[in-house]
Amino acid sequence: MSDFNQLTRKAFIERFGLLFEHSPWIVAQAETMRPFKDLMALYAGLTKVVAHAGPEAQLALLRAHPKLADKAQVKAGLTKESASEQASVGLNALTEAEFARFHELNTAYEARFGFPFIICVRLAGGKADILAAMESRLGNDPQTEFSTALAEVDKIVWLRLKDVEGA
Repeated sequence: MSDFNQLTRKAFIERFGLLFEHSPWIVAQAETMRPFKDLMALYAGLTKVVAHAGPEAQLALLRAHPKLADKAQVKAGLTKESASEQASVGLNALTEAEFARFHELNTAYEARFGFPFIICVRLAGGKADILAAMESRLGNDPQTEFSTALAEVDKIVWLRLKDVEGA
């Protein structure tokens, strides 16, 4: 068994609360499922909480995510994890034209779906690939995009979990 099973409830939530953007309630619910056999079992428990949370809670989770390459959020302060992930693909150093295009697509996406565009930037390639995904996914129907966004959250969580555990 991994050492995360030995943590107090408070320590467990503090250690893994960063996995989901501004949504430590997921980790708090998963904590009650301990013990977990391994990291994959912990991940499965976390994703199970999200899958069974219901559409309102899932929508709140999606809405807790930052817009990509959003100047206002950069100034207001992204979470450390989001800032690092966005910087890893150069979203913190865009030209004015690139910022304008991200802003345009973010606005159109959020108007269409009611939550910010979410993609696991660490797996998405570069900024051109992310822009292409934004453009493409704007054509999705709302239910497909809702499911796609949740799947992207799962990818983000898996990578962050591996980072936290040094895996």
